[in-house]
Amino acid sequence: MVKIKKFLYSQKVAPYVFVLPFIVSFLLFWVYPLCSTVIMSFQDIGPATTEWVGFKNFSKLLKDTVFHTAILNSAEYMLLTLVFLIPFPMLFAVLIDSRLVKAKGLWKACLYLPALTSVVISGTLFRLMFSEYHTGQMNIITAALGLGTFKWLKAKATGLMALLVVCCWRWTGVNMLYFISGLKSIDTSLYESAEIDGASSFQKFRYITIPLIKPTSIYVLTISIYAGLAMFMESYMLWAGPDSPNNIGLTIVGYLYKRGITKNDLGYGSAVGLVLLVIALVINVVQLVLNGTFKKEER
Repeated sequence: MVKIKKFLYSQKVAPYVFVLPFIVSFLLFWVYPLCSTVIMSFQDIGPATTEWVGFKNFSKLLKDTVFHTAILNSAEYMLLTLVFLIPFPMLFAVLIDSRLVKAKGLWKACLYLPALTSVVISGTLFRLMFSEYHTGQMNIITAALGLGTFKWLKAKATGLMALLVVCCWRWTGVNMLYFISGLKSIDTSLYESAEIDGASSFQKFRYITIPLIKPTSIYVLTISIYAGLAMFMESYMLWAGPDSPNNIGLTIVGYLYKRGITKNDLGYGSAVGLVLLVIALVINVVQLVLNGTFKKEER
């Protein structure tokens, strides 16, 4: 026992003991599933048999029009979420961090609260809100404005709008907090010097705030790209399942679930998952290179 205690309390061993839980969880819940997915993507997995089929699953994906629709839907959703979930949270963060807003903690809590709400509950509520019946909240509003009623979740444009509303409602507060943390790292003396030099609020935002929160902006952009491509639960709850009219709400992960879980085709579903991983990695690596993340700092 004494030797074990000395071993655990050793300055050389202690760091490895502390990081061991992370390493074990990383190996079990990331490396092992990833390796299993790669192997299964080259197999045809049946109820009782498993057959090695090589690149057959990937060749099928190239001809799968439903999968192409899922990619286009996910790409549209991702691009539109970037349009809303980067500039607006940034502006909200600047506004809350300024002297113009009182009760800052209350505003932060109100904007962050949707992220704590279960996506099952929020998705169900938004499905009722965008119901095609005259009792749906959105149809009540449009009818009161003389615009009539709409089948919101049966048309591509309005269905995508409903998804964006759910997304912005849930994640605006989260991204805002990221930007607030970035703003806290900026030295206030820079703003004071700019104010003495006669800089306007817009000029301070343009030439001080935006450049100095670039690391935060890159981080938010990176996680937003992945979140947009990997979106599933919002669509699943909004249409009460993986199926939607003419696949207007089908995403890549939704198609993975549909083929891999619903139809029990794990080999094909694994191939879909790997394609999603490659797409997300390529897009993020490209944007990180363009943003100069991998450039060496000049001395």
